[in-house]
Amino acid sequence: QVHLVESGGGLVQAGASLRLSCTASVRTFRAMGWFRQALGKEREFVAASRWNGGGVYYLDYADSVKGRFSISRDNAKNTAYLQMNSLKPEDTAVYYCAAADSSGNYYSRTSNYDYWGQGTQVIVSS
Repeated sequence: QVHLVESGGGLVQAGASLRLSCTASVRTFRAMGWFRQALGKEREFVAASRWNGGGVYYLDYADSVKGRFSISRDNAKNTAYLQMNSLKPEDTAVYYCAAADSSGNYYSRTSNYDYWGQGTQVIVSS
């Protein structure tokens, strides 16, 4: 059974940085994504790392986080990371890690992912 375990959330001031981690319990996935859901809003795409099974990784970002957030992964540890810099109050949300066996082009859709973590809260104060 697959479990995704996230960590690294917390309460920070605007302009600070946080790094989220997501570890899969059993294996490496072709796509690892991060989504977030603010109170009263729909879950939205943040970033994805797609692996072609060889040495190529495709990194994708929502426009709202480009230049501030960076996704990376360590396949040897079945772990994906989300480095978040220059955090803003509007980044406040529950952040979810997701994993998929497909590395196709629908990486920004929640329906593309087979497994989800429990979420970790990020609060950015002004």
